[in-house]
Amino acid sequence: MSPIRIAIVGLGKIAHDQHLPAIAGSPEFELVAAATLAGTLADVPVFASVEAMLDADIAIDAVAMCQPPQVRFDAAVQAIRAGKHVLLEKPPGATLSEVEALTRLSEAAGATLFAAWHSRFAPAVHDARAWLTERRINHVEITWKEDVRRWHPGQQWIWEPGGLGVFDPGINALSIATRILPRHFYLHDGTLDFPANRAAPIAAELNMIGMSGAPVHAVFDWRQTGPQTWDIVVDTDDGTLALTHGGSRLAINGVVRESAPEAEYAALYHHFAALIAKGESDVDRTPLRLVADAFLRCRRRDTDPFDD
Repeated sequence: MSPIRIAIVGLGKIAHDQHLPAIAGSPEFELVAAATLAGTLADVPVFASVEAMLDADIAIDAVAMCQPPQVRFDAAVQAIRAGKHVLLEKPPGATLSEVEALTRLSEAAGATLFAAWHSRFAPAVHDARAWLTERRINHVEITWKEDVRRWHPGQQWIWEPGGLGVFDPGINALSIATRILPRHFYLHDGTLDFPANRAAPIAAELNMIGMSGAPVHAVFDWRQTGPQTWDIVVDTDDGTLALTHGGSRLAINGVVRESAPEAEYAALYHHFAALIAKGESDVDRTPLRLVADAFLRCRRRDTDPFDD
């Protein structure tokens, strides 16, 4: 079977760090083109716009959208209308209504649309989900703290409306939590900390509730230096599950379970290929809905200016 001919839109940090290596290592995909405002690639034509790329005499089956979410919608619309399968880097859109529009367009076009929540493909997430399936949840504690200067150097789009601020990493935690917890949970209230000079929050605290009444508490902060913290701890009727290191390490009642090596994006692209082969889409909006609810329901708190 011939590999899927894929193009990338947006040659930023995430594309270079994750997407390009994953595609290069996959027998299921072949990189044939890219579109970006700046940058080049060896042996692959790079265009200044999505329009130019799609109009070129290049056979393209699928497109991976890796640009900031605020400018992703129009590019995705063009690709879908051109009959291409589309992968959306997280978050899948700047708004829920954008993602709904893309879903309807892809259904009408018969194209695969994949909202790529990469953290769900972390090596210990599957086993955590399996263990929690038959347990009663008593309490969930999510702690996601990292250094924005380390992970987003000079990226000003994250501080603009639609960039999500601290929810850019925080939505990774929510994507894992909504995957591993066996029942729905919803936002009750919380606080969002906005630097005086920014349009997006630098920290957040969310108080959520599961359908059985179990509290699901989350703290996100972009000001942590030194070791980074990406942990989800679940207290159940059968002990405690700790999913740490961004979903790559699992411990049950203090005993560490063996996990496969980290290969989130390799697994993500394998799933995308399977969806294309089956003519299906995977566009879960649940993590983005929780973030949207936070902006609707949480109290805003102003903090000191933050410069990076």
